[in-house]
Amino acid sequence: MKTALITGASSGIGADAARHLSALGYRVILVARGAERLQRVAESIGSSATAEACDASSGAEALALADRVRQTHGAPDVIINCAGAGQWKLIEDTTPDEALAMLRAPYLAAFNMTHAFMRDMLARGSGILIHVNSPASVFPWPSAAGYTAARWALRGLHESLCQDLAGTGVRSCHLVLGRVDSPYFEHNPGVAEAVPGIARMVRTLTTEECGRVIARLAESPRRELLYPFMLRLFGWSYRLMPGLVSWSLWRTSPKRRRPRS
Repeated sequence: MKTALITGASSGIGADAARHLSALGYRVILVARGAERLQRVAESIGSSATAEACDASSGAEALALADRVRQTHGAPDVIINCAGAGQWKLIEDTTPDEALAMLRAPYLAAFNMTHAFMRDMLARGSGILIHVNSPASVFPWPSAAGYTAARWALRGLHESLCQDLAGTGVRSCHLVLGRVDSPYFEHNPGVAEAVPGIARMVRTLTTEECGRVIARLAESPRRELLYPFMLRLFGWSYRLMPGLVSWSLWRTSPKRRRPRS
């Protein structure tokens, strides 16, 4: 029985990824800070789910969690770094504490969980890491400096791991999802209205669909996946014409900085 550890699993994409992986026969270890919500998700999945309350952005908590998981289930076969947060603000409107909070999740949470189990995966010669990220990690848009920097840090972690893990049997996957109908927009008022107009061409995803994509990636890993197809098309366009795509994002952004008169 394979084991998958999912951070950010108390709601949204992480919870639905756990449900899909459980349906495929995985034992799922659900990780998030909120113990009560986490337990409710575990109970809804059944006996194959275990709730582990933990702040993955804390190195000490992540290592303590790894010890508990290792003793009970062994090292996971799949780690899904799904924890994430952040507001879209100009840098002058973003406090240092807010910037640090955005780095904690997703970047530090992903770093800590990956670090905690990496030696086990290398010794075993197998393992899959899936980093769930935002389109801001590929093509930034206006008025989201701290958010974008944190997302590029997660992408940088993935790219570095791809270099370090070549030939080891351990694989790193970078999953970039378009806009998702999730609680994120409820918790960050004003963000939905700040989405650049050109991005509205990409259909909104459900958390259930995202969970299904993650489960499929765990079974058939690839280095990078932009989803859905229209987002992938934007990715290809950005590689060919970065200036044009960047200008389009700026031009259609409701929150772009306007030049002084």
